[in-house]
Amino acid sequence: MLKRTLFIAALTLVCTTLAVAQQNSSKPLSPPAQAKCKLPDGKTITVDYSSPRIQDPKTHEVRKIFGGLVPFDAIWRTGANEATTFVTTTNLSVEGKEVAAGSYTIFTVPATDKWTLIVNKHTGEWGIPYKYESEELARVPMSVSKTSGLVENFTISFDQSSGGCTLQLSWENTQASVKFAEK
Repeated sequence: MLKRTLFIAALTLVCTTLAVAQQNSSKPLSPPAQAKCKLPDGKTITVDYSSPRIQDPKTHEVRKIFGGLVPFDAIWRTGANEATTFVTTTNLSVEGKEVAAGSYTIFTVPATDKWTLIVNKHTGEWGIPYKYESEELARVPMSVSKTSGLVENFTISFDQSSGGCTLQLSWENTQASVKFAEK
C-alpha cells in the first residue's frame, strides 16, 4: 500500500511539473521583436516592440486590422503589450524636429491616407490608455503606402540609406514610414 501511495504521489508530481513547464514555455500571443539601424559612424537606433498577428491567436479568425482592431484617427501603441520603445545613441532629425540621444516611447495615429508618429519622452508604460500628451517631444507625418502582399505579423524595420534610417511599420496591407537623419 505504501508503494502504491508513493507511486501515485510521484506520478502526480511529474504530471504537475510537466504541465507547469508547458505553460511557461508557450509563446506569448504577441511575441517581442526588435528593429535596429546602424548609422555610418556606428551609432544606432533600436526599437523594441511586441508583434501581434492578423490571425486572432485564440479564435484563429482573420481580423480586420486598420479601421477594425486598430481604429483610424486614434492613438495606437504601435504594437501590442508594453508601449514600443525607441532608443537612439545619437541626436536625430525627423521632419524638421530634433530628437536628442536617449530613450523614448513611440505611438502612432493611423488614418486611411496619412499617419502620424508620436515620439514621447515618457517611458516604461504599458501602452494604453495614452495619457502622456504633456510629455510629447514631437508629432511628425508619416508616408503611407500599400504593401505588395498581406503582412501577417506586425513588423517594424529600418531601411538604411544616405546617412539615415527610414523607420517602416508594416501590417495587413499597409506600410507607414518616416526617415530619421543623424544631426
